[in-house]
Amino acid sequence: MSDGSVGPDTASEVEVEDPHEGGFRAHTAITTDRGGPRYGEFSEQVRTLMDRVRYACPTPELTDELIDALAAINDKLADVRIDEWHSPAGTRIDLPARGNITLPPFEVTDVNDDGVFATVTFRDYHLGGNNAAHGGQVAVAFDDLGGYASAVAIQGVSRTAYLTVQYRSITPLNTPLQARTWADKVDGRKVYIKGTLHDGDRLCAEMDALFIKLNPGQP
Repeated sequence: MSDGSVGPDTASEVEVEDPHEGGFRAHTAITTDRGGPRYGEFSEQVRTLMDRVRYACPTPELTDELIDALAAINDKLADVRIDEWHSPAGTRIDLPARGNITLPPFEVTDVNDDGVFATVTFRDYHLGGNNAAHGGQVAVAFDDLGGYASAVAIQGVSRTAYLTVQYRSITPLNTPLQARTWADKVDGRKVYIKGTLHDGDRLCAEMDALFIKLNPGQP
């Protein structure tokens, strides 16, 4: 499900309390400073942990040690938990995927009349099998970038109604891939979104989706 975030050209460095529009803010607060100047390094360390865990086979002794270390880290993070509207994750436009570690890391390279263009890299954590990205992770990337294209088209917030992915060839891990999403048609509150994912000239996957613009107060 997309958060309907808009892009860097609508960013404001001023923290302003926006009214909620259903389940989202009317204008998503996006910044480059929440979490401090090293938050990007922190986010990358978390992603690296996820990558390492995906392939790790620790000894029972090391597992015990790691559980204690991770429990201590989780206790520290619990002490600084805040609401979703003010979290750096998802609002740091200077970081891959806006600092949201639940998404495959991507960097938007252009937004124009032809759509949203981004470079996406599926990492070890996103393994599906045989060194290929999990199909569900491909769909997650399409959902977020599709929501971006919807937000650009309607200048508003939307939710995903349906999203279909056609897997045309293997989507490799640890390879910068080219993604494009665009609004194919807008019909009232309905925003029909298309998307492609390429490894060079090779088409990895295509996306067809419908996003619905939220009415005021709609969750």
